[in-house]
Amino acid sequence: MSIELILFLTMVIVFMASCFVLKLPVSIAMVLASISAMIVSGNGIPVRHLVEGCFGYIDTILVIATAMVFMKVVQEIGTLNALSASMLKKFHKTPAILLIILMFISMFPGMITGSSTASVLTAGSIVAPILMLIGIPITEAATIIAIGGLCGMIAPPVNVPAMIIGGGIDMPYVGFTIPLLILTIPVAIFSVLYLGLKYVKTIDYDKVEKEIDQTAVTEYGFKLYIPVIAVVILMIVDKVFPRVFGLGMPLIFMIGTVIGLFCGKKVNLVTVSKEAINQCLPVLGILMGVGMFIQTMTLTGVRGYIVVNSLSLPSAMLFVAMAITIPLFGAVSSYGAASVLGVPFLMAFLSYNQIITGSAISFIAALGDLMPPTALAGIFAAQIVGMEKYTPVLKKSLVPGIVIILYSIVIILLSNKLGSIIF
Repeated sequence: MSIELILFLTMVIVFMASCFVLKLPVSIAMVLASISAMIVSGNGIPVRHLVEGCFGYIDTILVIATAMVFMKVVQEIGTLNALSASMLKKFHKTPAILLIILMFISMFPGMITGSSTASVLTAGSIVAPILMLIGIPITEAATIIAIGGLCGMIAPPVNVPAMIIGGGIDMPYVGFTIPLLILTIPVAIFSVLYLGLKYVKTIDYDKVEKEIDQTAVTEYGFKLYIPVIAVVILMIVDKVFPRVFGLGMPLIFMIGTVIGLFCGKKVNLVTVSKEAINQCLPVLGILMGVGMFIQTMTLTGVRGYIVVNSLSLPSAMLFVAMAITIPLFGAVSSYGAASVLGVPFLMAFLSYNQIITGSAISFIAALGDLMPPTALAGIFAAQIVGMEKYTPVLKKSLVPGIVIILYSIVIILLSNKLGSIIF
């Protein structure tokens, strides 16, 4: 047995024991696993490497933190509620279109934060009651919110797993927008129609309207949408004219937050910011733990060991291994799965278009947010609709999950042809 395998098993065992036996947070478990491997490898406790790894994803952490504050402000001033109410009023006679729009609304926070948790906790808490009001059962409503969080997490402009995978092979996060839309939009539409359409053949709008708070729409109207429009415009301008503007995502979200303070209900920025950071703190902690975890694997040679063994698998087995191991490892963290396994698999698929393949692998990695024991998207979605256990949500997510895996593999196989069209 090679020393690299021993170190890898040490990290896995320490991590599992910390999570399941000691019931420690995932981020702390990753820190302990990293330190254990360092000691066993004979490196002692190299503080420099641990700190360096801890700040490996500082850019992503800043994006998530500022985006979460922005989303919280947008939620508190009434924008998300107004958007849901307006869409319900306009499309209640066409349930299929209404469901698709509600799914897109539930995806939106994840699209700009790169976090399924942010999506579920913000838009999910507003969309879920509407889904249940129009006749969708509680379990299906929670599952739609959870899948929406996953699709939003992977959809552009911010896809943290893709950033992590790209960072592992020094591939810049450029050109991902169209591939990620091709991946997420069809799956989101299929999932919401598969889970909800049979329950909403007709909608009694008069009854539903009475249950929805529309005071923000009546009082502020179009002003509620100005912060979101401003952020979208700034993102586009920043991409088109990077040398002129070069604002960066964190600054764009901060500007959007300030604009939001003057466009709807009055909010206390300090209070809202504290709530937002508290909600995303576990995700930020996991990212720091993942960075330390990866730094340790790189220093000790474990990362190279995994890459070499992945490359030695037969082509057909690579897809099977990816479909099984990445979601399962995602139970630790979808970000961890993207880094530890996503990078080796991307290197194993060098014959395919790297941007499209990295996008597809990130989509599979996102399934980790539905896998126990962490299952962040599933647990929070169940809590929002008032369910005590998230197991029914996991069962209902099985078909969409299989579709995500199979569709992602098909996209990888077609990536060279798609790449020639897209790029």
